Amino acid sequence: MTPFHVRDGALWADDVALAEIADAVGTPFYCYSQTAIEQAYRAFADAFARYPALGDPLICYSVKANGALAVVAALATQGAGADVVSEGELRRALAAGVPARKIVFSGVGKTAREMAYALDVGIHQFNVESEPELEALSEVAAARGVKAPVAIRVNPDVAPDTHAKIATGGGETKFGVAWGRARQVYARAAALPGIAVVGIDVHIGSQIVALGAFEAAFAKVAELARALHADGHAIDRLDLGGGLGIAYEGGAMPPDVRHYAAIVERTVGALGCELIFEPGRALVGAAGALVARVVYVKRGEDRTFVILDAAMNDLIRPTLYDAHHEIVPVRAPAAGAILAPVDVVGPVCETGDVFALERPMPPLAAGDLVAILSAGAYGAAMASNYNSRPLAAEVMVIGDRFAVVRPRQTYEAILAGETVPDWHAAIPAIRKATG
Repeated sequence: MTPFHVRDGALWADDVALAEIADAVGTPFYCYSQTAIEQAYRAFADAFARYPALGDPLICYSVKANGALAVVAALATQGAGADVVSEGELRRALAAGVPARKIVFSGVGKTAREMAYALDVGIHQFNVESEPELEALSEVAAARGVKAPVAIRVNPDVAPDTHAKIATGGGETKFGVAWGRARQVYARAAALPGIAVVGIDVHIGSQIVALGAFEAAFAKVAELARALHADGHAIDRLDLGGGLGIAYEGGAMPPDVRHYAAIVERTVGALGCELIFEPGRALVGAAGALVARVVYVKRGEDRTFVILDAAMNDLIRPTLYDAHHEIVPVRAPAAGAILAPVDVVGPVCETGDVFALERPMPPLAAGDLVAILSAGAYGAAMASNYNSRPLAAEVMVIGDRFAVVRPRQTYEAILAGETVPDWHAAIPAIRKATG
């Protein structure tokens, strides 16, 4: 259920009018519903509770989806762990209250420094993605006199129906080790002094709405687990990744997590392993919206452009992935308002700075507010200062209260981290001397 709903002719988040937040903090801003995030987590956890054979899975929120401390903390209070892909995300998860024992470290390019920090704080496991990484981790761990708990990410050669830029389970990607080499890599891991092999990791991609790819991948994981047991490895954990999609277009239904849990039980439930999941978008995507104000409505010969004060630097998904986000007026249109196709765009100097093309919308005018829905995942997390635009404010709502959890960035803050080399001081004098 979306937390954004029409009441008294306007759009609300929980029990707070979005127009009220806009008046208080300005636009653009991200709005997240803590209630919706918590409900999504409980629905995910409860789906597995129906199957005693699955035990009590460790649900590690994928921090890359939305790393706002308030978001991570809301999930930590529900019992969530964290899936991180950098030292920065690891520190962020710890700062939000996630215990180190509930953190898994994924990612293809972990550095020795990052490995050392993760070992020192005592994370749950490393998801190792290559043989060179395995060797490097062993060296770092052995130097500390410890063994790093490792699940090796295997590539099951399963291609889900998703965008090419977020599909990771095909035959040849930068992620994981090739299926045909998995047993050799596990044999090498077992021989390394700083490695303790504990499990298998798999993650086939993101925004997956057809569950068949998961079933195919998990069945192969079960097959591999049995083979590795026969080889003498103690495979006690299965990290089955994340990737469950959400509904970005009105009327489309996301996959039912209960059906997903049934697939897990059917494929790996008999193995008796600890299960780990890494949901990200599924927990926070629908809980967020980007609220922006119309700056101008520009009418061309053949097209009408609605220019917002939000841009691709705030939400890059439509530009990067051709992603569809529902866009709705914050003030409900008048009854019988006629929809007309418009291009909803931002002010950034790129033709690709587009939120929607030829989107049927009710009449809009300068000053009107619109909400870009399903923006809680990979929105603010992927934002930038392109065109020297400040990062948008982020707001958390619960019930009838709201709080700014990340203030709008100031221009002073953008410039504060930069310096000009001292030799530039001579430039005005040179220009004066040379005329």
